[in-house]
Amino acid sequence: MRAVIVAAAVAFIISLFGTPVAIRVFTALKAGQPIRSVGPASHQGKKGTPTMGGVAFIVATVLAYVAGHAALATLPEAQIAQVPPTMTALVLLGLFVFCGAVGFLDDFLKVRKRHSGGLSAKGKLLGQLLVGGGLGVVALFWKSTNGQTVASEHISFIRDISFLDVGKVGSVLVFVFVIMSMSNGVNLTDGLDGLATGASILVLGAYTLIGFWQYRHWCGDTAYTGRYCYEVRDPLEVALIAAAAAGACVGFLWWNTSPARIFMGDTGALGLGGLIGGLAIATRTTLLSIIIGGLFVIITMSVVIQIISFKTTGKRVFRMSPLQHHFELAGWSEVNIVVRFWIVAGICVAIGLGLFYSDFLRVMG
Repeated sequence: MRAVIVAAAVAFIISLFGTPVAIRVFTALKAGQPIRSVGPASHQGKKGTPTMGGVAFIVATVLAYVAGHAALATLPEAQIAQVPPTMTALVLLGLFVFCGAVGFLDDFLKVRKRHSGGLSAKGKLLGQLLVGGGLGVVALFWKSTNGQTVASEHISFIRDISFLDVGKVGSVLVFVFVIMSMSNGVNLTDGLDGLATGASILVLGAYTLIGFWQYRHWCGDTAYTGRYCYEVRDPLEVALIAAAAAGACVGFLWWNTSPARIFMGDTGALGLGGLIGGLAIATRTTLLSIIIGGLFVIITMSVVIQIISFKTTGKRVFRMSPLQHHFELAGWSEVNIVVRFWIVAGICVAIGLGLFYSDFLRVMG
């Protein structure tokens, strides 16, 4: 537990004091966020706010992982945490960094063109496909000494569903789908000051708890004598990385809350989505992540519903999509929307954690 706390604390401090540096650097580089003319009129006042802020909390998370492992190496529990870096860490941090890199390219093109277009939708999806496919293969084919892989050949809810075996190829496809879906879900949620950051903190906090709980009841721990254990790989690593990312996002939120001094941009949104998708796969909670990340799902579905409705009937269900902009045009203040959506995200996380723990009680009972 000490290593998890160290990672979260180090990430928070680096992000809190590193983000102002990023603000100055991106301001000097004139890396201001272009604003779409078709968006809410109130957003025009945000034009020129530095973007690409996701770089700050991605770097903070990676450095905090190193610090957390330095603390872990001094503890007896390091014996069952494996020698760093573990494959789980490489996959999760790889998703964070490389999905973030796809977003960085998109942000860079927006800044360079002084236009909100950026990378084309096909280009963005292709980048996510390459990252998800490459790391999906690693997650499915590289085994630990006890035969465990980061990902599973089964579809999972709270653990693997035995009769839903999709094989290695199917699992890589599922891996890619989860990463792309969650990346784009967080990206669509980003758009109001602090909204995606705060929601991500709640989800990452949930995966910190799930990862640590699985570590305390892990089949790979020979000292564990309980009736039920979790067949996962490197659960302490999962908890450590989730905690580091959550801590980094808390530090970033200090500067990203309304009125935002810096935006995470697609750099942060795609990176966070990739990491959250990876955490879901590594903890065998793929379907449960739909509930834990419920706010991202709701906002994504608002876009899907809007597109389907307009293309089939010519009418819009919402004043504007994603959903947060609908409420802006309905007269809600930005702060009210953000706080209320955080509440929705918190409720989804609470329900997800409740289902996770109730399953453990059911099995133990």
